[in-house]
Amino acid sequence: MDRAQKEKVVDELGQIFESSGVVVVAHYAGMTVAQMQDLRAKMREVGGSVRVAKNKLAKIALEGKPGSKMGDLLTGMTVLAFSEDPVAAAKVTEAYAKGNDKFVILGGTMGGEVLDQAGVKTVASMPSREELIAQIVSCIGAPASNIAGAIGAPAANIAGILKTIEEKAAA
Repeated sequence: MDRAQKEKVVDELGQIFESSGVVVVAHYAGMTVAQMQDLRAKMREVGGSVRVAKNKLAKIALEGKPGSKMGDLLTGMTVLAFSEDPVAAAKVTEAYAKGNDKFVILGGTMGGEVLDQAGVKTVASMPSREELIAQIVSCIGAPASNIAGAIGAPAANIAGILKTIEEKAAA
């Protein structure tokens, strides 16, 4: 790899570190190509991506970035999993690590904060962006449906009373 290619990789990694909601660092020694393709496919499903890069270039790309302390995690055969959604990459990597003992999460970064293994696990347990939106919508919609039910209830009660009076009069 010549100097221009290295500079291009450093720029790409710098963009990843700046624009991603979360970046997870993991060891992948011993994983097969099929397993790595499976991980990449799962990350694509949630809008994330997986990148293998030289640790030295990744450390250079981290210089001056909010999560620059994450450079300490970059030792050995590392892979970077990242997504714009702050929890998507953490969820996928955590689930994948449970099923593959060769994939070991080291830590990561989220919003400039460096995470250890437990931090990544905690982020993975949080609801995703879509789940949060659904929860907010249901909270907003619940009072409206309660009001509609309360408004409609008196009319239903009056109709029931009128029906009862009508039945008594007919009898």
